[in-house]
Amino acid sequence: MDSDPHIETLAVGYGEEPTPEAGPGDVVSPIHLASTYALQGLDTDLSLEDVDPERGEFLYTRLSNPTRHAVEKRLAALEGGNHGFAFSSGTAAIATALLATVEPGDHVVAFEDLYAGTRRMLEGLFAERLDVDVTFVDATDSANVERALTDRTTLVWMETPTNPLLRLCDVAAIADLAHERGARLGVDNTFLSPYFQRPLTLGADVVVHSTTKYLNGHSDGLGGALVTDDDALAEVVGFHQQVALGNVLAPFDSYLLLRGLKTFPLRMRAHEANARAVAEYLVDHDRVRRVHYPGLDSHPQHALAREQTSGFGGVLSFELDGDMDDVTRFVAGLEHFRLAVSLGGVESLVECPAAMTHEPIPRAEREAVGITDTLLRVSVGIEHVDDLLADLDGAFARLANADPARSV
Repeated sequence: MDSDPHIETLAVGYGEEPTPEAGPGDVVSPIHLASTYALQGLDTDLSLEDVDPERGEFLYTRLSNPTRHAVEKRLAALEGGNHGFAFSSGTAAIATALLATVEPGDHVVAFEDLYAGTRRMLEGLFAERLDVDVTFVDATDSANVERALTDRTTLVWMETPTNPLLRLCDVAAIADLAHERGARLGVDNTFLSPYFQRPLTLGADVVVHSTTKYLNGHSDGLGGALVTDDDALAEVVGFHQQVALGNVLAPFDSYLLLRGLKTFPLRMRAHEANARAVAEYLVDHDRVRRVHYPGLDSHPQHALAREQTSGFGGVLSFELDGDMDDVTRFVAGLEHFRLAVSLGGVESLVECPAAMTHEPIPRAEREAVGITDTLLRVSVGIEHVDDLLADLDGAFARLANADPARSV
């Protein structure tokens, strides 16, 4: 049978296949901690391009490392791209994607509802320091992207779903608009992961991840990934990663990522099943004003989610009916949902964007895109769903006890 392996099979072993050059090979890639590699002899004609990791050849770990090489091959395969790069963080992957696609004087169109760190990078570094013009738009309507494009636009940058409001954009439609203007489309696919969404197949040119989240899945390793099937872009990205910036993923974190990926598909199914149950529970609760989860029929972009994704992921957000004091009491009443930033680990986490991840963004800007003080973002883990729902019940009961005049 010549059909391509399914994602479950790729996640378990791709990139760790034994090779004749390397000997019989290990079932699990070892952690190669060596920072440099001995050569067989002096070759005055040797260049960096002559050293080929596919033949088991390595020169210096910043340039390539056997453990990182294995995980980069797997990341590319999972996203359906030809080239994969592993970085020291998701932020490093995003910065490298931007540096590889824009120059001073260029124009970038970006989703207005971005992860706060990405928005700050675009505003504080690229716009203020590198003379790159940035326009933020409501990309839930592709027409807004089209109107923002100019002859100087070289990159359109999207998250879908967004952080923390779970808004979507039409990747295929925006890819067509960008390509008509000669621009590239980059997509941050962290929230859904390649298990539920593969932007390259929809027309994107480059995909990034914070591998710290779902791809690692255990809240014990920092990392980022960039995948593309654009050969010219890959060459530039490789130069930035290995030579200009050196922001590579360390061998031990590469090993942790390889290990986490082996159970990645199983975890994603559990995350989504639990998130659906939590979202449905919250929708019917009297103390909840609004729930943001694309898997709900009530989500304004539910139809688009069903069209371009194979699932809805494990992250949702909701607005508590109350004020910041109520938010403080609510999160204090939780036991299984831990108050912490980040997402995508096996444990359930909750955070208040206005006071935590998005606090650096001025209040007026936060509120303009819909991030209220009582918005809570939830990363639903893989615990038993009955325990999670009981935990929410307990936190809502704490609110009722604090304010008997209000019924839950």
